[in-house]
Amino acid sequence: MASIPLLAFVVAAYTVLTLTAPGWLEATLFGLPLLSGVVLSFRGGDLLLVIGLLLLCVEIYRATSSSTAAILNHVLSLVVFIIALIELIIMPQMANMTFFLIVLMTVSDVIAGFTVTISTARRDIQHPS
Repeated sequence: MASIPLLAFVVAAYTVLTLTAPGWLEATLFGLPLLSGVVLSFRGGDLLLVIGLLLLCVEIYRATSSSTAAILNHVLSLVVFIIALIELIIMPQMANMTFFLIVLMTVSDVIAGFTVTISTARRDIQHPS
């Protein structure tokens, strides 16, 4: 379970909702009242973006481990990015800014994961315990 990329759940949720209930992604779910008096509306797609950003933070934290599960997580994150990119390119329903931002989160996860792991490994090699 530790090696499953969390953003896979966001990509899967967006894909399933796009194919089965596309109206949910555009529907306003709730509003957040601001001090200015304006209500910030959250649509389904916006909620998935917020969840994705939170999960990206968790993924970056998980990247600090150099265990076998973490390395498998990085490889699976790359697979999630490739699948999301293919969906963006070939599926007309996915060609929107919300899913594009989700794809950017997946590539950020891949880059951050490999970068943090390489940096950690380099430090461990230079300063062995």
